[in-house]
Amino acid sequence: MSNIEDFLTTSEEEEIINAIRKAEYSTSGEIRIHIEHDSELEPLERAMEVFHYLKMDNTKLQNGVLIYVAVDIKTFVIYGDKGINNVVPTHFWDSTKDIMQSHFKANRFKQGLIEGVLKAGEQLEKHFPWIHGDANELPNEISKG
Repeated sequence: MSNIEDFLTTSEEEEIINAIRKAEYSTSGEIRIHIEHDSELEPLERAMEVFHYLKMDNTKLQNGVLIYVAVDIKTFVIYGDKGINNVVPTHFWDSTKDIMQSHFKANRFKQGLIEGVLKAGEQLEKHFPWIHGDANELPNEISKG
């Protein structure tokens, strides 16, 4: 697929946004998704750039997570802020990545993103549980490049 708008339907995007809300209900962590065609940068480098552009590095506990998807080159990156990386084991995101990858290989992109988001929320809850008074610091919508 080469058209970002064709990657997900409007109703699929809404389902994913609902999954973000559900995932963030139990954690102070912030989850965002960014979808674009491709980048001249390496995927991880581009994910880091988008993370900063979306101001995800401005959360109070530095616990934002970006799921970056490059549609044309069929790759994705799960990038967590330093507040997360300072307290989690090295392969913390592997289970989330594995779930997403299995769905993506079968062209079930919506389901891969939903299950990835929910797994990320579950993982974040262990280290960053929701505490009374926590505010949603970042928008839940899917950004596109």
